[in-house]
Amino acid sequence: MAEPKDFTKPIIEVAGSIAAKVSARVLFTYADAVDNLGQFAKSIKAPTELVLITRQPEDANRVADTKAKTLEVPNFSLTRMGQIKVATLMAFSQGVLTAGDVFVFLTGVTGQGIDTLVVMEVGQEYELFQSVDQPKLTEHIKRVVFQRVLTLLLELAHEGREGKSIGTLFVLGDHREVQKYCQQNIINPFKGYPEKQRNILDESMRETVKEFSYIDGAFVVKGNGTIVSAGTTLMPAVMSESLPAGLGTRHATAAAITAATKSVALTLSESSQTIRIWRRGRMITEIEKAPRSPDNRATSNEDS
Repeated sequence: MAEPKDFTKPIIEVAGSIAAKVSARVLFTYADAVDNLGQFAKSIKAPTELVLITRQPEDANRVADTKAKTLEVPNFSLTRMGQIKVATLMAFSQGVLTAGDVFVFLTGVTGQGIDTLVVMEVGQEYELFQSVDQPKLTEHIKRVVFQRVLTLLLELAHEGREGKSIGTLFVLGDHREVQKYCQQNIINPFKGYPEKQRNILDESMRETVKEFSYIDGAFVVKGNGTIVSAGTTLMPAVMSESLPAGLGTRHATAAAITAATKSVALTLSESSQTIRIWRRGRMITEIEKAPRSPDNRATSNEDS
């Protein structure tokens, strides 16, 4: 089989001029996909702002001298659109992107350079930015908490547990209101522990959370990362009936609890391993992992 062509060089050569012609406020690219970051950074002219996406520790050293803004994302093999969604969702939550911004995004198959240049306007791409009219995630949920939960779900989507796919639901923020709709059908495994010992930001909690993700029910997490409960049944007064086709009870619950409270919900589908994010009763976006080719390598040929 012929080696795939490398389109990285010609794309980055024209990226700056395209960003200028479309009046892009931000140009995103993965730092590990560009050989000469310093030269590339100089080719991007104001008012376009260059944002270098880092997903490995060594990336941080390479971008240090470019003076470009950086955005750290989890290091997983995603479809091209999945890469855009994860990065722009985090950028949007941090205020790097705002409603009406035009941006350019350079992406490609993970680990194989850049082969795609995408131009978008925040608010025009409905499937990607359904959350334009919503407040920042940092309003009452720490950004690092949201990113940790998203990372955990990405890990579960790619690794599963003991070789099996699982589905789960996390509800973040507004925990006092959320608890009004909770019923604990099993003994809460986090009850009685000091808050500092059950914070999702603690590295020692990573495997614990993954193990309890097998349990039916939801994780309820405070905006500061403290895990309130696991295996929790949520019973919002009104369940959503206007879900996209094919989504079941877990997703209906996520929509309903975020409609009834000021929370954010993240779901992982057991059947497709797709991550969906919910707020104010609506799905903000969905993130699909890259399919695997016959030789077991992740690819990004299907970006639907």
